[in-house]
Amino acid sequence: MQNKEQQRETVLFVDDEKSYLAYTSDLFENRGLNILTAASAMEALQIVEHQSVAVVVSDNEMPGMRGIELLSRIKEVSPHTVKIMMTGSADLSTTLAAINSGEVFRFVLKPWKKAEMLRAVKDGIRRYRVLQAIKREDEFILHSLAQTIELKDACTKGHCDRVATLALRLAAKLGVPEDVQQEIRYGSWLHDCGKIGVPEAILNAERALTPEEFKIVMKHPEWGCEVVRKANLSTTVQNIVLYHHERFDGKGYPYGLDGSKIPIEAQIVATADICDALTMDRPYRKGFTREEVTWTMKGMSGTNLDPKLVQTLFFLLAEDQPTEI
Repeated sequence: MQNKEQQRETVLFVDDEKSYLAYTSDLFENRGLNILTAASAMEALQIVEHQSVAVVVSDNEMPGMRGIELLSRIKEVSPHTVKIMMTGSADLSTTLAAINSGEVFRFVLKPWKKAEMLRAVKDGIRRYRVLQAIKREDEFILHSLAQTIELKDACTKGHCDRVATLALRLAAKLGVPEDVQQEIRYGSWLHDCGKIGVPEAILNAERALTPEEFKIVMKHPEWGCEVVRKANLSTTVQNIVLYHHERFDGKGYPYGLDGSKIPIEAQIVATADICDALTMDRPYRKGFTREEVTWTMKGMSGTNLDPKLVQTLFFLLAEDQPTEI
């Protein structure tokens, strides 16, 4: 049976006033939580970098690094840690702005009352448990969403899975770290999730789109990024969804980025996406043969796609060719 100590969530209190830290530790004693304290922002960062912290409660006015900056740094190191701010009334507007921007989950006004602090931490723990539940079910939820998107366009059945498989092979060949490869899998599944907002009549049109219709299609990366951002998915996934229609020569959308300005994860998925899309039957054309795909993608090298990625793709396609006996 799992040790009860292992099941305890960790709450970290950060305050340069050690009397507050002692008082808070006593308050949460015997409440089924692992309580840690830090007397400075730097000490708190070291703790978060080396162990899992469910909730961090930080004072705002501290020497060296303010609480608002600390919580922003923690968001980068540990995205699922729930952040609570202790603040004085004079700094309340700053704290409310941080809540509105998603940097802070809740605030407690100093000097705080026992009931307010207990409630804030309890709500923070609940929030953390919800985020962990989503994290555990990532693959099931994200894959289901990808399949739902494909139902809108009958021609794209299996496209997201094939793009993910090819993108992961490209990423591995390029030496992308394994943890980033996992995010590339999710991003591949969800790269077109913004198409949920595009009418089926446009997606399935058996003709060239009008300029007005294409403008609607061009919004799907931004719509999709908003979806994955609200789902608290990683920056890597957001980059893939937002930038997978940018082009190496800067003539893509939505922002016209070029070359290395396009995140590498988005370039990888874009290369896999185009390769698979060319092989699919569409209402207005048959899917391309292997030779036609190779010829077409050669023409895209240096324009739509990074030449290095195209060459890596050709290497992988050559590996797939049956050898003659």
